[in-house]
Amino acid sequence: MCFPFDAVPPAIPESLRIAGGAAGEALTLASADGTRFSAYLARAESATGVVVLPDVRGLFRFYEQLAERFADAGHSAIALDYFGRTAGLGPREESFEYMPHVRKTTPDTVAADVHATVRKLREETGVTTIVSVGFCFGGAQSFMQGARDHGLAGVVGFYGSLVREGERWTLDRAPEIKVPVLGLFAGDDKNITAEQVAEFESRLSVPHEIHTYEGAPHSFFDRRQEQYAEQSRDAWERILRFISDRQAEA
Repeated sequence: MCFPFDAVPPAIPESLRIAGGAAGEALTLASADGTRFSAYLARAESATGVVVLPDVRGLFRFYEQLAERFADAGHSAIALDYFGRTAGLGPREESFEYMPHVRKTTPDTVAADVHATVRKLREETGVTTIVSVGFCFGGAQSFMQGARDHGLAGVVGFYGSLVREGERWTLDRAPEIKVPVLGLFAGDDKNITAEQVAEFESRLSVPHEIHTYEGAPHSFFDRRQEQYAEQSRDAWERILRFISDRQAEA
């Protein structure tokens, strides 16, 4: 199960905040095939940026807030919606029946939209180092962007799905990933097994960090799940360190 619709991203640890109260703006972007899709941009004053890939429900408030969290940490961030081709412009409400639209996405159409999003982030903010960060379905998509030519410096996935029936998915594409990887998994995830995670790591030929939070459930990264606050804090620290490391390498 992905985040409840009223989920809230955990706050960034105070020691890692650079700004405060970063407000974002809704945008409409265009992919190479002319598809118009929704995005949400939060700006910061630095050379680093983040592309946020949502879960199966596409762009809703959790991911807008997450973009703002990244801006609070000093990284411009833009979250995108997947369903411009089939459902029009978002953002998505709780009543949105997302699965028929998820089934119509392909890695190629998502990659085309990510490419347009990366370009827009560069144009709007001037960032030079960009990583993708995704969750669940978006975690898989984030990992797979590392095999594309977007100019990303690295990819991060939270409990990204590793296999998908009838589709050439994350495990299959892992050897093609060309940039550093940070994979954050949940030890009590019913759909992503430890064996799959180990196989994913074994297929990577790039610098990578794979960490499993033992006992944590899928979608633990939710401020309301106070019992996983320490895991969420640790995840923030790992992500922000990963971004800093990519900037240092630039």
